[in-house]
Amino acid sequence: MDPKKYTDIIRGGWIDQMPDAIRPYLYLMRLDRPIGTWLLLLPGWWAILLAGGLGAWPTLTLFAIGAIVMRGAGCVVNDLWDRDLDSKVERTSTRPIPNGDVTPKQAMIFLGGLLFLGFIILLQFNLTTIILGVVSLAFIVAYPLMKRITWWPQAFLGLTFNFGALMGWAAITGGLGWQAWVLYIASFFWTLGYDTIYALQDRRDDALIGIKSSARWLSEKWDGNIKMPLYAFYAVHYLYFAVVLLWGSNISFFGVVFLTLPLLHLIWQVKTLDTDSPQNALKRFQSNRDYGLLMCVVITLLYHM
Repeated sequence: MDPKKYTDIIRGGWIDQMPDAIRPYLYLMRLDRPIGTWLLLLPGWWAILLAGGLGAWPTLTLFAIGAIVMRGAGCVVNDLWDRDLDSKVERTSTRPIPNGDVTPKQAMIFLGGLLFLGFIILLQFNLTTIILGVVSLAFIVAYPLMKRITWWPQAFLGLTFNFGALMGWAAITGGLGWQAWVLYIASFFWTLGYDTIYALQDRRDDALIGIKSSARWLSEKWDGNIKMPLYAFYAVHYLYFAVVLLWGSNISFFGVVFLTLPLLHLIWQVKTLDTDSPQNALKRFQSNRDYGLLMCVVITLLYHM
């Protein structure tokens, strides 16, 4: 591999110390880049902390394990669908399937094992949570196709990635209150923002091979400056999140201060975004892990301290 090639695989880390036989599968799951696992997990943690607090640590732990497994499964599904397209995009051409380290048949067998493990984890929860988990599989399978048929695959990812908000609430309460749905909507707009930033990395390659994205569409509609739409996505996200956080609470002055800190992080993301720099866009995208964890702290301080 050309060391100067722009790739999303992180070489030289712990995965390269693993046996040759399993190394491609660890890369296939994107375990070298845990940001996707965090972004899948955090809406579920938000819901669990809102409904049950830190006392629900067994559920928080199971969700973390489940997020690792199902994010890995989602990556395998994505790479199976996109194996021909990935070979044409500089950033993805060295992934295990397009570069030949893992055959499609091997990937399918591996996917079956991950889904089985995910189902075992899912069976630890109540019926509502199990049903939601099964329904989410249809979204996981369909998501990679969206970039071929709509300019807004990021919106479909928002619908897919944030089932954790519904599942986390159901895991604690046994049902789906209005708060769960409002949190799901809030998380949807968060995903719409951060995944549009992520898609900025591939705008040029995507245009050459006909892949659609909100980053491409908004760049054309807004003459290359998509910061205003991103501010709007994050503003809607925060408004809906605040409704859930503040409903029925007697928030103090310090609570208001705590609540503004994550908002400042989102503003920083967009303000410092360089839409012409893939590296800058990747860093701003990755910083959403910090935002999500900060929101976990805010929820805990406002509700359970």
